Amino acid sequence: MSTLKADTIQSTGGGAATLTKQQASKMFVNFNGTSTVAVRSSLNVSSVTDVGTGRYRPLYTNSFDSAGDYSFHVTSGVLGATWGLQQLSTFAAGSTEFILYTPAGAATDNSIVPCTADGDLA
Repeated sequence: MSTLKADTIQSTGGGAATLTKQQASKMFVNFNGTSTVAVRSSLNVSSVTDVGTGRYRPLYTNSFDSAGDYSFHVTSGVLGATWGLQQLSTFAAGSTEFILYTPAGAATDNSIVPCTADGDLA
């Protein structure tokens, strides 16, 4: 059995390598959305913009191939609490803006905000 070890894998053109016959999330981020946004861990995210109360915009390092042609998922909350709806506000190839709400319908900042996105990169 052989072992392949590499720090970076790129396509022959120097861009992101294409996975064939496999599906994997092309973006994930987990951040603290209270006070100053603090990213805990991420893949394909250059930064997260705090747009306003409960409103965030992760910016992608590598854009998706088209706006609205990928799947975006967000969950959030605080341990021991139940949270309500998440609403997409802007769905672009290079970022997705969303708003978090309490069950009562008020926009709210949350301390635990994990997001993923699936689709084809540009």
